[in-house]
Amino acid sequence: MSLLLNLSKQLGEKLGETKQVLVTAESCTGGGVANAITEVEGSSAWFDRAFITYSNEAKMEMLGVKPQTLESFGAVSEATVIEMAQGALERSLATIAVSISGIAGPGGGSEDKPVGTVCFAFVSNKGWQLVETCHFEGDRSEVRLQAIEHVLTKVYRYLDHSDVERG
Repeated sequence: MSLLLNLSKQLGEKLGETKQVLVTAESCTGGGVANAITEVEGSSAWFDRAFITYSNEAKMEMLGVKPQTLESFGAVSEATVIEMAQGALERSLATIAVSISGIAGPGGGSEDKPVGTVCFAFVSNKGWQLVETCHFEGDRSEVRLQAIEHVLTKVYRYLDHSDVERG
């Protein structure tokens, strides 16, 4: 069994146990998290939808990211991903949202944001909020894969170590 499928199954079981529903807002992963999650049979019980917002216009139109945020901080920024995650949660039936925006490469990087820079935001209707930036190594597909693994693992750990099912 592949690592992603195994992580997705574990996350699905945990989402089911805690009666939580996930939504994704993805940019650089192009729906990779949603794809991994929906590989698991029965995932419709704990996965609501995916927003694939590759362009800035899509981030603004579909998720409500403010134009000023994109102009001031760029698409690959913690300020943008928190607005993406909040917008996904507000525009879905989910209880937990995750968003991802990054530079998978091979081009597009800069001194401030080199290839492999990926920003994540996690929010829930129970008040959980986490925003972080990671730097992954490898080619485009490796960066994207690491970002997907990071999301699946991070949400699982939150559910496994929280009072979400009681709160």
